[in-house]
Amino acid sequence: MANPTMDLNHAESQPLLGRNDNVKTPLTGHCYTETDADATTPTTASQDEYEFDFDPLGDVDNPLEWPIALKWGIVTLLALMAFTVTFTCISAIPLAPQITASLSPPDTPTSKSASILLVTIWELGEAAGPLLIAPLSEMFGRAPVLHAANALFLLATALAATARSLPVFVGARALTGLAVATNVLNPAIVGDMFGPEERGAAVSLIFLAPLLGGALGPAIASAVAERWGWRSVVWGSVGMAGGCEVLLWGLLRETYRVVILRRRREGRRGDGSKGWEGEGEKRGMRELKDAVLRPGRVLFGSGVLMAMSLFGSVVFTYFYVMNVTLPDILRDVYQLEPVAAGMCFISFSVGSVFSVFVCNRNLDKIYIRMRESHKGVGQPEFRLPIAIVGALTMPVATATYGWVAELALPLPCLLCSLAFLGCTLMLALIPLMAYVVDAFGMWSASAMTGIIVTRCLVSTFLPLTTAPLVENYGYGWAFTVFALLCLVLAPIPILVMRYGPHWRQLSKYSRD
Repeated sequence: MANPTMDLNHAESQPLLGRNDNVKTPLTGHCYTETDADATTPTTASQDEYEFDFDPLGDVDNPLEWPIALKWGIVTLLALMAFTVTFTCISAIPLAPQITASLSPPDTPTSKSASILLVTIWELGEAAGPLLIAPLSEMFGRAPVLHAANALFLLATALAATARSLPVFVGARALTGLAVATNVLNPAIVGDMFGPEERGAAVSLIFLAPLLGGALGPAIASAVAERWGWRSVVWGSVGMAGGCEVLLWGLLRETYRVVILRRRREGRRGDGSKGWEGEGEKRGMRELKDAVLRPGRVLFGSGVLMAMSLFGSVVFTYFYVMNVTLPDILRDVYQLEPVAAGMCFISFSVGSVFSVFVCNRNLDKIYIRMRESHKGVGQPEFRLPIAIVGALTMPVATATYGWVAELALPLPCLLCSLAFLGCTLMLALIPLMAYVVDAFGMWSASAMTGIIVTRCLVSTFLPLTTAPLVENYGYGWAFTVFALLCLVLAPIPILVMRYGPHWRQLSKYSRD
């Protein structure tokens, strides 16, 4: 998602850089907590700590001043890692029945629910990862946390490739999801290296990479598995992730300003002292605890955020609902070979990419036009008109996908319904994320983490209802049920658009 969340996610991910315009930027300023939501003046560090900052006349350690080739080399590697992560996740979808049958005991019937859980368990792991990755990167720096997460990703993917039982494979998939650092750290690293006026292209590349991974993953996986088996696909993911990590070790430097300046200060002292932290290790652990708990406090402290999180989580889950049903539809209804079936997944990504470009071109234009019509006063709710379009068309797209499969309409009809579903899904989600950033300001990273965790939990368990519904009612009526659920939730962005300016004042995290 050419994501407006990037700038403010970066701002919150650097709470130590709170700035008072009357003083020089400190190495350590004010560390915001929930009790500071209404504060007007941050507490600054002692005067001697202001001595440590990047040289305004030029500083080789300042990521903003690194050579452009180095910065774009890092961005390219981050995009490749994001591609690899999405490829690893999505490539298992068309192979799930084959993997389940291969790892189940002999003469044991293949469980459809086991195949679905094999796919969605990734999201359960990914729900926990952001709660640790973000605060750890603020304490120890982006680079060490990224390297550690990538190492765990490699080990967990290798464990999946060598698994000899279904529980081991499912557990390895959960660990792999836990180790995904790209969603959290890639935007922050881009924000560390690029100024606001330069981030657009880098953000677009990092966002488009996962879409390409999701489009190509099933097609490549189906072709490779047909010739060499499913383990070759997983080993291919290990090879891609390992190659990215080797290149990152050679190219990536620490980008987090606070950590760079802290190391410079400790180097000048020569004693390894961490006096800049105030209370030392105890304070560090308290800040880590606060950072881990903050997303929950922000989420449950705002009714608007809980409602939008519910809407966004269910909408995103339909991506997995589609993915766990499409292989069966292509095989049983359209009699397609695995390679041809894998190519059909590209239709969904085509619709998604179309919506990305629509949102990129129109979100800001709509916001500016509505702001001008309200006497120059902007509101976060001005981000939601496109989301309302997505919310109202999502039930139609969901039901269309199910009934095209139920009636066995020609394959082009199914591909068009897939593109329509991908288009409406992204039309609903991208403006929602922009709204959260605008509405929650300095708390936007915590708000987004709360949404990610909720989304991952719903995406783990809601798709498990798909198999019983399809078995009992067929694709048409099963997806009609899902369409009705979408229709029930569709008023949420409409109501937030109308009453959000008032409702937001009820939470200290989203007040004007």
